[in-house]
Amino acid sequence: MWRKGSSEGSDRFEYLQTLVTEFQDTDSDEAKEQVLANLANFAYDPKNMEHLRELQVADLFLDMLTEDNDNFVEFGIGGLCNLSMDPECRRVILESRGISLVTNCLSSRREETVLSAITTLMNLAAPSSRSQVADPAVLQCMLRFSLSESPRLRGLAAVFLQDCCTAEQAARAERQMVEGRQTAVGIPLPEN
Repeated sequence: MWRKGSSEGSDRFEYLQTLVTEFQDTDSDEAKEQVLANLANFAYDPKNMEHLRELQVADLFLDMLTEDNDNFVEFGIGGLCNLSMDPECRRVILESRGISLVTNCLSSRREETVLSAITTLMNLAAPSSRSQVADPAVLQCMLRFSLSESPRLRGLAAVFLQDCCTAEQAARAERQMVEGRQTAVGIPLPEN
């Protein structure tokens, strides 16, 4: 629990710094997973944003998206999803080729990873990045996900298609799929 008073901010920073240091210093995948899960949870609280930016946690989460360990990827994208609500963190993610890394998570077999990736892409959608977020391959994924048996995946994909692209872009992606010009081939639907 954080102590009340003027030292709360420094206590919070020191604790987060301890987590980042523990992640960097340990060789145990299990310990790293636990630290990543904790950092992802702390990224949900706006009170932590300044400290997480200072500790470059967005870069740490981005690095996790290329790992072979599915838990690292899941916690990394979950943390990015939380951080992507913050304008400064969003800028860092966009400048670090984050859309490409996040888009790669759409091919995960883990539903939580895919849901976090979709939400992150929605959070990253801005005038400067909309063309990447609404790329035909991404739209084709969303069209496929909108047919999923999972209500969460189906619903979030529908919201993405409504909010992150025009009806014309979605129709074009659907026509390409029907005509066999799929760019999202090989991306399986995640398991529940």
